[in-house]
Amino acid sequence: MRRRVLLSLGLGLALAAAGAAAEPGIAVNQVGYLPGAAKVAAVPAGAAQAFSVVEAGSGRTVLRGRLGAAARWAPAGQDVRLADFSALRAPGRYRLRVAGVADSPAFDVAADAYAAVNAAALKAYYFNRASTALPPEHAGRWARAAGHADERVLVHASAAGPGRPEGSVIAAPKGWYDAGDYNKYIVNSGITVYTLLAAYEHFPAFFQAQHLDIPESGNALPDLLDEVLWNLEWMLAMQDPADGGVYHKLTNKGFDGAVMPADATGERYVVQKSTAAALDFAAVMAQASRVFAAFEAQRPGLPARMRAAAERAWAWAQAHPQAIYRQPPDVHTGDYGDERLDDEFAWAGAELWVSTGDARYRPDLARLAIGVPFWGDVKGLAWITLAQHRDRLPPADAALASARVLSLSAGLSAAWRASAYRVGMGAADYDWGSSSSVLNRALMLVQGHRLKPDAGTLAAAQALFDHVLGRNPLGRSLVTGFGERPPLHPHHRPSEADGVEAPVPGFLAGGPNPGRQDQQHCPAYASALPALAYIDHFCSYASNEVAINWNAPLVYVSAALQVLTPAPAPGRR
Repeated sequence: MRRRVLLSLGLGLALAAAGAAAEPGIAVNQVGYLPGAAKVAAVPAGAAQAFSVVEAGSGRTVLRGRLGAAARWAPAGQDVRLADFSALRAPGRYRLRVAGVADSPAFDVAADAYAAVNAAALKAYYFNRASTALPPEHAGRWARAAGHADERVLVHASAAGPGRPEGSVIAAPKGWYDAGDYNKYIVNSGITVYTLLAAYEHFPAFFQAQHLDIPESGNALPDLLDEVLWNLEWMLAMQDPADGGVYHKLTNKGFDGAVMPADATGERYVVQKSTAAALDFAAVMAQASRVFAAFEAQRPGLPARMRAAAERAWAWAQAHPQAIYRQPPDVHTGDYGDERLDDEFAWAGAELWVSTGDARYRPDLARLAIGVPFWGDVKGLAWITLAQHRDRLPPADAALASARVLSLSAGLSAAWRASAYRVGMGAADYDWGSSSSVLNRALMLVQGHRLKPDAGTLAAAQALFDHVLGRNPLGRSLVTGFGERPPLHPHHRPSEADGVEAPVPGFLAGGPNPGRQDQQHCPAYASALPALAYIDHFCSYASNEVAINWNAPLVYVSAALQVLTPAPAPGRR
């Protein structure tokens, strides 16, 4: 997330090692591949013209192939060749071998290759729950005491109103800690919850069969919906019952140190109502009312409550269209400030239109562009929903929704084909949270494939997924607990303070960020090049923090590839 954190850290030789760059090697998805998936590795350009795939245990060669032509990939300043080993379909554990270069990390080919990383990415939200203890039977060695009950939250001066003056006490328990810190933000919860609920809407059978071993497992709701409900219940408590406005965040006045949740005991506040918060809230509650309608028997009255909350938040935003969040001078946590709100109005309108059928919510689609979404630009989410629910739209609007999504998908596919690294990320695309930029591109490619199935489009999405799991010039996975070289020291307070050597698994690190906004607190980055500007240390909030909105597309894309990748024809190896 976009924030600045000042940390007092003892920096020594271990920090210097954290910034050291490995020699370029063969880059593969270190988790592995589905048998029918496109499989491409990046190899440092050299004299070798060929590659082989060998069994990781015996070294027996199972496939040979020719390397592609050498080409320069500017984001890393490297010359690379590509090795396409998509013909490898037999389940097993393998390495890629090229003369003159060390063998690649081991990877698996398996029919359930992404089931474990998907489950871990989703269970990471359980590990980031506020207001509850995590017992060993569900959290294992990452068990911890409860923190932040949030039953006594003060109304900040910026949030005061006639019924809730400054200093009033409200309760807003539950929710997820936003990132490496212990605060909770409506705006970032918006895109996060949307992406998780969209994953359920698009691939319900996959998530209905999943068992995460959370306290709610085995009840009448799929585990994904149980987990999302933990945050939705907090979000509902952030709406002022007097007027329907929504507080922007629940936070301390400053960031906590590297302590466990139970030891972070500072006063908590709800801060300012904002238009962005109201609209993100309205969009998510409208979507949730639609998803939870199928579970009325299990949660009676909840869908109607969510819909009513969405409509009240929409009405408040209509009455306060320019309530831009302004950080109060005594508050120094993340702001998620957004000056432009046309995309939030369009997204909330689209969700309400689809969920209620009321055309007064219909956004001006002719003027609504499309792009790769992030928390500050959510118009792409509107188009995903409209394309998913084309049967609820007038024919012309349904056709427009398909055309918009397919146009973006085609552009992303073209960038993938043109990339020397075959990843579709340019130098300018590496920024704060670049890993989520990678995966949100994959997510939009999946939308194109769902509308018009195409092997190339799915391969482009696969390539982006591979990028965060090891097929990158860093030669490392960016997901804790997965791959031969995963992050070991994420900027995540529980992982730093819990005394457990391994970090909480399943979190996506922010990834390369040439801005390096934390470099005065960290050892030197090994490189300032866009795709290499990363350091695996707790000090690096600019490249190694975790965040709920970054994990959400990891959940979505891993499920999408697991479901949509075709199995190889019988007899093909």
